[in-house]
Amino acid sequence: MAQNNKITFQFISEPKDVNFGGKVHGGVVMKWIDQTAYTCARTWTETYCVTVYVGGIRFLKPINIGDLVKIEAYVIYTGNTSIHIAIDVFSKEISKGTFVKNTHCVIVFVSVDQNGEPIPVKKWIPSTEREIQLEQYAIKLKTLRTEIEEEMKPFFESE
Repeated sequence: MAQNNKITFQFISEPKDVNFGGKVHGGVVMKWIDQTAYTCARTWTETYCVTVYVGGIRFLKPINIGDLVKIEAYVIYTGNTSIHIAIDVFSKEISKGTFVKNTHCVIVFVSVDQNGEPIPVKKWIPSTEREIQLEQYAIKLKTLRTEIEEEMKPFFESE
């Protein structure tokens, strides 16, 4: 399902996705998140986008092999060249009716031209109270990322 600012993927987790504990491997979930978020960013910007930040990924509950998985990615903020996408991962047994939230995170992409140079993105304007809250959430996370980056600066340099 695609709207202009939201993408939803649904599929069944497969045995090839299993980790040593018999659940879906976290790395597989991260791949699904990246694919869904990229599709959302690309749909919004209509340009090639590169991932510049993945933050706050929180694994809340495991996903079982054979579960129906639903991943929702939605625009929560746009800067001049960046687009912030929130992602929620849900799963459920196919025979049961209720999805549970498994994972949440925010990914920031930058829209780039064919030379890899950042280019402007169209502005996303929240229209509901929930969207306004999500935009404020994105702005707060952006501020926190700046503070964390400053703390980590001494460790970015190679020895």
